Amino acid sequence: MQTDEIDMKLISLLSENARLPVADLSRRLGIARTTVQARIDRLQDRGAIAGFTLRKGASLRPAVRATALLSIEPRAAAAVIARLKTLPQVETVHTTSGRFDLIVILSAQTTEELDERLDDIRDAQGVKTSESLIHLSTKIDRAG
Repeated sequence: MQTDEIDMKLISLLSENARLPVADLSRRLGIARTTVQARIDRLQDRGAIAGFTLRKGASLRPAVRATALLSIEPRAAAAVIARLKTLPQVETVHTTSGRFDLIVILSAQTTEELDERLDDIRDAQGVKTSESLIHLSTKIDRAG
């Protein structure tokens, strides 16, 4: 079964607040509670909803975030990614096409801590070059 407009509205509501009771979702969507629950179950079964998660509030979020763009030596990806996994400040790592091979999103409590982690990343065996972008403010955050 395809994802329809009601499913997309349901996903949007759950993305804003995954703790909304089924009764509230039902009222907002204008459909029966049992239908809402059946749709949630179906979306989970199909993998459209992978799970429900906690979003940290501003008081728990790290103060400084950055993106590091890495060019790596040929066949060094596994070793570089293994090194990145050991750094708790590294949140996500993406492979990419173009001038850089990896996009690394990281966070820290201070600029000094961030600077040290960026040094660790630059010094990792297999990293040829890196470019760092410090996040200043968030204008849109649909991922939470």
